[in-house]
Amino acid sequence: MSRDLDLLFVAKTPLGFTVRVTRAYWDIISTLKHPVMRGHLDEVRAALDSPDEIRLSKTDDQVYLFYKIQRPGRWVCAVSRRTDSEGFLITAYPTDAIKEGEQIWPI
Repeated sequence: MSRDLDLLFVAKTPLGFTVRVTRAYWDIISTLKHPVMRGHLDEVRAALDSPDEIRLSKTDDQVYLFYKIQRPGRWVCAVSRRTDSEGFLITAYPTDAIKEGEQIWPI
């Protein structure tokens, strides 16, 4: 299957780059990595499109953590790697704590 045919969505982040998510990779995230994310694709997309906060990874300056609040004290985190003007989703998970790292949006 070609890359475009397998494309689930492309999100435009507030940082000016897009994040591509394929059906095959979303299946890996939602069944193997973090099964709790099954059924939460729209929340992951919202975290990328309109996050409440974005932080830069402490260990990799090409990795961004996009946080979207689900309810008080609970967020969806979408982790993405940027490669030029495009990026890809590494993983997504629910969390009750925002990770350390430089807050880069909003500033």
